[in-house]
Amino acid sequence: MNRRAGVIINGIQMKRESKSFTDALYAVLTAAGLFHGPTFMLSGLSGMAFKFSVHEKLFPFSVTAYGQWGKEHGPAIDNLGILTGHSGGRTRHDSFAVYQQAAIEDVKHSLDRGLACVYWIPEFGVIHGYDEDDRVFYVQDGSSTGTRYVLYDNFGLNITPFWYCQYIGDKVDIPLRDAVLESLRLALEDWETPYKTLPDQSIASGRLAYSFLIRALQQGEFDSSGAVYILESYLTARSEITSYLQEVESVLPGLNEVHSIYAELEEMVRGQLKVALPLTNSSRALVHQQLPSLCTTLQQALELEERAMQQLRIISGRYPDRKRSIIPRWGAHTAR
Repeated sequence: MNRRAGVIINGIQMKRESKSFTDALYAVLTAAGLFHGPTFMLSGLSGMAFKFSVHEKLFPFSVTAYGQWGKEHGPAIDNLGILTGHSGGRTRHDSFAVYQQAAIEDVKHSLDRGLACVYWIPEFGVIHGYDEDDRVFYVQDGSSTGTRYVLYDNFGLNITPFWYCQYIGDKVDIPLRDAVLESLRLALEDWETPYKTLPDQSIASGRLAYSFLIRALQQGEFDSSGAVYILESYLTARSEITSYLQEVESVLPGLNEVHSIYAELEEMVRGQLKVALPLTNSSRALVHQQLPSLCTTLQQALELEERAMQQLRIISGRYPDRKRSIIPRWGAHTAR
């Protein structure tokens, strides 16, 4: 088979509205006609909206440090009924060059089929084309309408030690009730897993992420830009959760109560952040005099979210959970 000279997938435009992975995935899926609806529905159904991670010093990478991406993104996309695969690892590994070349061919094959790919830039972006003569990929990062260029030789190389690329395939239909129920169970897993990057315990997830955030703000030793990014992303996610639950609350009995809790949480946090993170000259910065009030609000938000999760446990317990109650053929924790 002769390689095509190049491909550009038309009609794809990534926009930054949510977590960067969600935004990239949304652009890929909607362009392929594999998802219909607003971003918050994708964020909710995939469980991505519920992922909350915080570094003890509030570094900006906290927002994407929600675990090992293959293990986090796989179940998220599976719950949409979409076939997926990924390549990635650490660029320092001796095998990187081999995997890099294989991934380059996988990306071109996906693009030849009219399917864009999610790519770690960082943060996550979309590969939407390639040119074989110039040996470059065309990449969108969502921050503008422009296109970035990544040489084949530089594929996977970036300012972080990690590289990652996600591919998608065909789709099967999953009943909405089943998808919503699984999204709630993914949310519970995230909430109840304190560390997802073990053995490193400098990054907390779920319930514990609140404690890391509050403690850093109280002690005053934190990255200011990271704090702003974490708080903005946190509020965006809670807004998505609220909109998602409002959309699906009739699917499962009891979800209306969970929606009410998150609506209360979002309104409370949004009001506090208007004061603590005012918009000045198109950017936001923390007002340090507001930190005590902000910490009080976050503690109240933690208590509200704990109530919401207790209700999700009750809802989940009403239905069989075959994914977690039946041990797979190769065991529950197959090495990968």
